[in-house]
Amino acid sequence: MQIGELATKAGVSTRSVRYYEQQGLLPARRRANGYREFDEQDLQLVTQIRQLLGTGFTLDDTRPFVECLRSGEPTGDSCPDSVAVYHRKLTELDSEIAELVRRRTDLAEQLARSCPGCAPTPEERDADADH
Repeated sequence: MQIGELATKAGVSTRSVRYYEQQGLLPARRRANGYREFDEQDLQLVTQIRQLLGTGFTLDDTRPFVECLRSGEPTGDSCPDSVAVYHRKLTELDSEIAELVRRRTDLAEQLARSCPGCAPTPEERDADADH
């Protein structure tokens, strides 16, 4: 398939496909006429990259998943290096969540000090979260 068809099927732009190719994530195969040529495995690679980027992974984070697929595995997340990236990203997210909770607590305390009675009660926060 040509680049436009791959991009459409994967839900990305042709520019993204070219960028993935430049970054070494997609093989650079060309026909005799110079057109790029892609197959179903390339579609699977681009789909995996897109999915990972959509969940907050960096392009470099996707490399082990791409290599896993290229090695013939049915999914990009079945190799040890991919699992290691998942573990690292979960640790990063846990740290970010802890930092957000700390910042929220600090902000709520600052509000309570500067405006007694202005800070929402836990019940009001829970009600707001339900909406």
